[in-house]
Amino acid sequence: MTAGRAWSRIGVGAALAGAVGLGLIAVPAGAGAAPELPPVSAEDLVSSVLTAKPGPFNGTVELDNALGLPAIPGAPAQLANGTSTARVWSGDDGKGRLSIPSGSDEKTVVADGTTVWIYDSADRTAAKHTGTPGERAPDQRSTTDPTAAAAQAIQTLGKTSTITVDGTAEVAGRPAYELVLAPHPTERTLLREVRIAVDAEKRVPTQLTVLANGSTDPALQIGFTDLTFGPQDASLFTFTPPPGTTVTDEPAPADKPEGSPDRSGPPAGTTVVGDGWDTVVVGKAPAARQGRPDPEDQGPGGATPDLSSLGTPVSGSWGSGRLITTAVASAIVTDDGRVAAGAVPEQVLTEALAK
Repeated sequence: MTAGRAWSRIGVGAALAGAVGLGLIAVPAGAGAAPELPPVSAEDLVSSVLTAKPGPFNGTVELDNALGLPAIPGAPAQLANGTSTARVWSGDDGKGRLSIPSGSDEKTVVADGTTVWIYDSADRTAAKHTGTPGERAPDQRSTTDPTAAAAQAIQTLGKTSTITVDGTAEVAGRPAYELVLAPHPTERTLLREVRIAVDAEKRVPTQLTVLANGSTDPALQIGFTDLTFGPQDASLFTFTPPPGTTVTDEPAPADKPEGSPDRSGPPAGTTVVGDGWDTVVVGKAPAARQGRPDPEDQGPGGATPDLSSLGTPVSGSWGSGRLITTAVASAIVTDDGRVAAGAVPEQVLTEALAK
């Protein structure tokens, strides 16, 4: 695994708390009169989310990042403060398309059911991943798809949460239930709750919100601003590299047995300490190359993130390093090349590093 992919996993974990998920946040559902919907229990709503089969759809996803992170060279664009959008198309049999604009450039992810293409117009490169039907592009869905992010949140946090239904809302012009996950009192976390808007008809998550302790404002948002269900144009799910594109073939991920749980968590080479809300992910920090790009050790866009100047110095029985904090997460980058990240206070990180 390249450091670029490790940064995509661990770096986002530093911002959003490791096991809580990559980019699973959204503001509370929009203002206005709450729609009247039949009562539903939290247990039934969760069950319907995990078994929902909404069929093909397309929509626009908006991500609003207010984490307050410092600028990190080489970090994924999703970590930058501000608002960004993406277009999502979902078909049958593992087919999908994702378009993420960035200024005049665009990253496009296309899955035809057996092959996933990731094309970047900025440097005219395309990575080709061949796998089994239903697989998604690596490191993409949970930062751009509220449905995938919410399912991950429920599966990760459900056992250590009090789960309730807190009224209704309207999201992307559609009525939705508000599902709330709050950590048990024994969980040592910086987060107060995760709110998930669930479409009343299709039972798929359409917006998510994470609120930190001591704040009424969400730190990051992801949710549909428009959403349409129904058949999609088949041509959306095919891709031909434009002339002049540099194409690389990526190894196919190992096949999963039918019905096996999702294993899209931390990559190989990392250790997960704890579970639920106070999970800490410990892994190798991407090494800064100070202007010497290494093709096997780069962050997105050809730059390796330089974490050496961020945060404040800390030390303990585990060694020494730098502590980086936000309202919703904290991370320690050690001098010996490790990163510990989670939606937890500093003490929980140092305990994980000491193990």
